[in-house]
Amino acid sequence: ELVTFRADESGDEVALSFNNESDQKVSKTFAQVAKEVNSLGTWLYTQGYQPKDGKLYHIAVLGDNSYAWLIAFLAITNGGNVAVPIDKDLADHEVMRIINKADVDAIFIADDKKDLVKDFKQEKVYLLSQLATFKQEGLDSIHDGNKSYYEAEMVDENPTIIIFTSGTSGQSKGAVLTNLNIGAELTLTVQNFKPEGSTVAVLPFHHAFGLIVGIFMVYYYGFETFINKNLRTISKALVNEKPNTIFLVPLFVEAFHKQIWRAADKQKATAKLKAAMALSNSMLKTGIDMREKFFESVLTPFGRNLKWIICGGAALDPFYVKEFRSWGIEILNGYGMTECSPVVSVNRNLYRKDGTIGRGIPGADFKTADDEELLVRGPFLMQGYYKDPELTAEAIDEEGWYHTGDLGYVDEEGFIHLTGRKKNLIILSTGENISPEELEENLQRDPAVCECLVYEQDKKIVAEVFPEEDYRGN
Repeated sequence: ELVTFRADESGDEVALSFNNESDQKVSKTFAQVAKEVNSLGTWLYTQGYQPKDGKLYHIAVLGDNSYAWLIAFLAITNGGNVAVPIDKDLADHEVMRIINKADVDAIFIADDKKDLVKDFKQEKVYLLSQLATFKQEGLDSIHDGNKSYYEAEMVDENPTIIIFTSGTSGQSKGAVLTNLNIGAELTLTVQNFKPEGSTVAVLPFHHAFGLIVGIFMVYYYGFETFINKNLRTISKALVNEKPNTIFLVPLFVEAFHKQIWRAADKQKATAKLKAAMALSNSMLKTGIDMREKFFESVLTPFGRNLKWIICGGAALDPFYVKEFRSWGIEILNGYGMTECSPVVSVNRNLYRKDGTIGRGIPGADFKTADDEELLVRGPFLMQGYYKDPELTAEAIDEEGWYHTGDLGYVDEEGFIHLTGRKKNLIILSTGENISPEELEENLQRDPAVCECLVYEQDKKIVAEVFPEEDYRGN
């Protein structure tokens, strides 16, 4: 419905764009996306992957973020089959474990990753680089009168994605998300935030946040998404594409923040930047906004058009929210997990509270258990873990509450606060509970710290620190 709706309503507008092998920008309209999805989907049906008698085919997609990746994914799911996105950076034995666990019938894969599936039946391995041929064959079949793909029956309760998530420990588990889960997630989440322009897709598509929110929510609103290939091209993409909104995890926010201050330090402008921030914040209180003029050097690397960063995936120190706000970029912190398709709460454009993960999206119910664990339920909640009834029962209780593993509470205004991870609490001999996340947040603010991990060892609190490159060896 999403692909068809946008093709009808915004057919000639740009939906997705990317740089080709010659580094030239290619743009695809909503109408072109729909046509290519239907063509590839029809080709899949001609190859025998048409659901029949309750049999849904599980088809994996593996590779870097790309337009071909998305077309393959949509062709699979829009025909009633089940997509299995797989992390392209996994070792071959873990890739094969997931393929076997998920009962994968066929694979779409990037050329440079095909060795990861050398032990899979090769006649069922299709290269993403060959999609143009497959789509043309499918289009020819449509012209010959094949309407089977258009007439595919979509059942709300049928699975549409199996996304493997590692959680806090152990081997990755396959969260089964249904058509209803994804539909509910999109139609409910978009009510909490509305972008005002284009975006650059930074997060990996094999993650629920990067795919369902970073791609399909923007698609829902009819804005353009530029598909960034990999980490090396992010800076160039931001400058060239001038996004209004980007979706990030805290690691990116922290990295961008350190780059800004490192650049100021190299230019011997740290004191000047701090003074400008103090002055700008004072002026904002009187209704005068000079941030675009004051912080041109800060905003230029982001394209000078960035207004919103939607951040999720892990806890974000409110310190970063305040700093970016000073420069004219608002970070809206949210919360979710793969099992919930993924977003369950987010701060809004016009209604937000620092230090929280926002208010729940419509349809999301929250409560705090006796041990302070945060529980959530709603139409976005997964069907369960694929072929893991015991793990499913551990995660979702008989009343339909998903146990997040996070400690938290909902305040009197409906904003949700996280206080730590249930399994991570360090209990001192005094009986005091210490959240390692809070200590990690404080350490992470140090410009010399790239990553850190706090834990208990021999009744002591230990911190492992991986320093920033400029500080290594000092």
